[in-house]
Amino acid sequence: MNERIIIDPSIRHGKPVVWGTRVPVQRIIGSLAGGATPEEVCEKYGIIDADVRAALGYAEELVEAEAAHPLPTS
Repeated sequence: MNERIIIDPSIRHGKPVVWGTRVPVQRIIGSLAGGATPEEVCEKYGIIDADVRAALGYAEELVEAEAAHPLPTS
């Protein structure tokens, strides 16, 4: 896991957050998906560009680890 993203049960109920903050990865990814630029996300949440990249990397790791279950074809 990326060192900038932590999971601690005492912070945000164990949701992944940016180290040293309570900013959840989910909020960063959601903001980007909603059209915000990385610069806007940094300004809004008081984080740096490396944190945004770390959140994206964390999300990529989760997607990569997902198991694929192809649907049967008729």
